[in-house]
Amino acid sequence: MGAIDANACRPGTKLLLDGELYSVLERAHHKPGKGGAFVRFKLKGIVSGKVIDHTVRAGTKMESADVTTQTMQYLYKDGDNFVFMDQKSYEQIMISADLLGFAAKFLTENAEADVTLYEERAIGVQLPQKMAFEIVDTIENPARGNTATNVMKDAEINTGMTIQVPPFINIGDRVRVSTEDGNYVERVNK
Repeated sequence: MGAIDANACRPGTKLLLDGELYSVLERAHHKPGKGGAFVRFKLKGIVSGKVIDHTVRAGTKMESADVTTQTMQYLYKDGDNFVFMDQKSYEQIMISADLLGFAAKFLTENAEADVTLYEERAIGVQLPQKMAFEIVDTIENPARGNTATNVMKDAEINTGMTIQVPPFINIGDRVRVSTEDGNYVERVNK
């Protein structure tokens, strides 16, 4: 923990504000014709994800947060928790399903993720934007022969999640999927 001048906060700086962690998205210094200068921030909550505006007088000391991000490997699920391992120290940490949220649907054994830590506690997990998965089941499209664009069918990937894929995707194919929204991106050559 340390104090940092509001003027020195740049995008990406991690701040502690009212007990919550934030990352600076934007910073603008304003000097009106009358009165003292001020700094206007756009901050994103690291845990909550909410974006807020925050304004302080220029020269105000902000509380910086010591946040680290490490690449970790997913090992296995233990109840409602997911066990990850630091690839350098081999230390294991448990991350709750609540913290993982939508990302939990894409975890396969040995998958790598960037884990954000604050005071040695996981506060965020970021998967690669796109990951490859094997199709284990497909539900045939009832509109077979339909030549309209964007015709999709349901397919189950090897994590158990159901996604929408084009009709030419078959069981055993590997596909790349966006981990942000679960959308099919492309077929992966074997």
